[in-house]
Amino acid sequence: MPLLSRKATCSFHGQDSSYFLGWQEYEKNPYDEVKNPKGIIQMGLAENQLSFDLLESWMAKNPGAAGFERDGQSIFRELALFQDYHGLPAFKKALVDFMAEIRGNKVTFDPNHIVLTAGATSANETLMFCLAEQGDAFLLPTPYYPGFDRDLKWRTGVEIVPIHCTSSNRFQITASALEVAYQQAQKVKLRVKGVLVTNPSNPLGTTMTRDELDLLINFIADKEIHLISDEIYSGTVFSSPAFVSIMEVLKDRNPKNTEVWDRVHVVYSLSKDLGLPGFRVGVIYSNDSIIVAAATKMSSFGLVSSQTQYLLSAMLSDKKFTKEYISKNHKRLQKRQSKLVSGLEKASIGCLKSNAGLFCWVDMRHLLSSNTFEAEMELWKRIVYDVKLNISPGSSCHCTEPGWFRVCFADMSEDTLKLAMQRLKSFVSSTTINNRSHQDLKNSRRKLRTEWVFGLSFLSLNDREPD
Repeated sequence: MPLLSRKATCSFHGQDSSYFLGWQEYEKNPYDEVKNPKGIIQMGLAENQLSFDLLESWMAKNPGAAGFERDGQSIFRELALFQDYHGLPAFKKALVDFMAEIRGNKVTFDPNHIVLTAGATSANETLMFCLAEQGDAFLLPTPYYPGFDRDLKWRTGVEIVPIHCTSSNRFQITASALEVAYQQAQKVKLRVKGVLVTNPSNPLGTTMTRDELDLLINFIADKEIHLISDEIYSGTVFSSPAFVSIMEVLKDRNPKNTEVWDRVHVVYSLSKDLGLPGFRVGVIYSNDSIIVAAATKMSSFGLVSSQTQYLLSAMLSDKKFTKEYISKNHKRLQKRQSKLVSGLEKASIGCLKSNAGLFCWVDMRHLLSSNTFEAEMELWKRIVYDVKLNISPGSSCHCTEPGWFRVCFADMSEDTLKLAMQRLKSFVSSTTINNRSHQDLKNSRRKLRTEWVFGLSFLSLNDREPD
């Protein structure tokens, strides 16, 4: 009898993709301006460091929050002892207010309907446990965040069926793509329990249109399934069109006290908008009280510390700070994204037009040696090992078209981004020259071969005997 479980000994985890392998290579040889200037620059990490100074400034002005004080008195003992894992009421109230503010206060959230989790990873997995059994399936539009292969599947046993989207319409979801994915799941005897989308999209950096959101609600109503909208990048929308939450569309349709109202769920986190992934603050929001109750029970396996909740409740309750932070963060993201796009253009590389997120969906199809995913991996390896940039290949995001890459821009200084673009430009120039030289050589050989054949033909004609 084996001593270990099948889960402990299984080889699949979802972290064996090129997305995570690129991280491993970066960690072996990380770029440092002084200590390792020829190292690998991390452009595969969707982390927001552009507004960290605003957080540090608030902390300096509010030492009592970080020192766990209330009215000048220490509450360390109170926070250090056991707290109900439902969460601190003050924090839940401040958090739902912040979520509403990000959405332009077009929707409000009931603090009694949120569940705190240790990050969005935990929130998404918890919803899988609440909504599906092992062997059931969720439909996800491609390209999608590579970590979902780990977060949604590994412990739950839930399957992912792709909704194939293409560049022909900027990777937007269509009714036909939804239906094809649903039918494909049924063909392999998978019971579809729902659709999961990221809005704004990771890795596209685009917001979903209201038409797409309406389409999704109509689809889940027709199929009698669930919809999860992962909105962890909702506060990173820096240009038009504005972000539209699934809850805003749901409210406008006024389906309260209907099954659809209870089958739409939102995931949120402070990892991207506030740039606090290390704090591990995630949220599940659902109108279904049964889901809220079940998820709350499960959240005991991944709590948010009372100290974290206390500090952030003070920060998010400061309305002057949150308003200033949201405004400045948007401006900084837009400026930095523009610098990446400009740098890419100078390297003769284009990207999908985006208005959100911490990354761009970059088109390098013209640099492939062939229109294959094998060629994409060859290009990716050259960029990681030779150019020393860690970017994420589209195949790791299950993109159906080879040659697309996710490139992050908010986890580094402006000087580091400039260096990264210089490296990429030099690489593209040398690749273009090499390709041109190779093509010139082929053309030269073709010309010589043509001249040689013509010469033989001419000699053959002259050697013929007269009629």
